[in-house]
Amino acid sequence: MSGLVLKLAPKERVLINGAVIENGERRSRLAIMTPNAHILRLRDAIHPEEVNTPVRRVCYIAQLVLSGDAEPEDAKMQLLRGIEQLSQVLTDFDSRAQLNSASHAVLEGQPYQALKFLRSLLPREARLLAAHPQ
Repeated sequence: MSGLVLKLAPKERVLINGAVIENGERRSRLAIMTPNAHILRLRDAIHPEEVNTPVRRVCYIAQLVLSGDAEPEDAKMQLLRGIEQLSQVLTDFDSRAQLNSASHAVLEGQPYQALKFLRSLLPREARLLAAHPQ
């Protein structure tokens, strides 16, 4: 079996190609066999009012591609530019590795993977912002 496998908790919601789907009372697994389907777990979604940090802004662009609200080619340059800007600030080895992986995912047309790598930077960004309040 290939493709994306979603493991859903009871009552968990997911956006698939613009349709919100809610799981039933039990845990379940869905195998998404269609390549390039737009899929976003709603529990992981960043809402527009939460887009208030540099990493969240770049994540949000990738999320818009996954939800089908942005064209991949239009978002590609915005994502690459945002990743480049983040690499100017997040200079530690681990952050650079995640940003590099995100760049490769964007270039390969894999917004889900790019979002996954970018989301891994959210806790680090939160620590940095907490250490240097404005």
